[in-house]
Amino acid sequence: MLDTLEVLTTVVTGVMVGVEFSVAFVMNPIFNALPQDSGQLGRAHGGRMLGAMMPFWYIGSLVLVAVWAAAGRHHHGAGLVVTAGALLILSVIMSILLLVPINNQSKTWTPENRPEDWKEQTNRWDRYHYIRVAVITAAFALLAAALT
Repeated sequence: MLDTLEVLTTVVTGVMVGVEFSVAFVMNPIFNALPQDSGQLGRAHGGRMLGAMMPFWYIGSLVLVAVWAAAGRHHHGAGLVVTAGALLILSVIMSILLLVPINNQSKTWTPENRPEDWKEQTNRWDRYHYIRVAVITAAFALLAAALT
């Protein structure tokens, strides 16, 4: 049973990391290269769609890691799992304090109602997101290492 939990947790967390990596290094560069207001509209739509899904994914990953840490506390790699959990907690705190406030505004923007500093806010979100991707990637790597 613990083996199944370990694999499930690693896969769920890994897919989340892949989505967030894709946002940072694939989707946002594509949106930034689109003509006129298309990129901003695409980012707003992505913010609405992923903004609705990601809280469950982040919390779900964190819950799975917590269950793994508790169930496997006497097994090899338990320290790695706990550290991964701490990193996921950090990513949730970063999201709530830094990324979600910007996302909540930007997902409602249209070319007609966006603020004058919308590009600066978007760039700030991107910088925070790069850091969050690094944090969750490290958590994923620790989970993968704990499997071995």
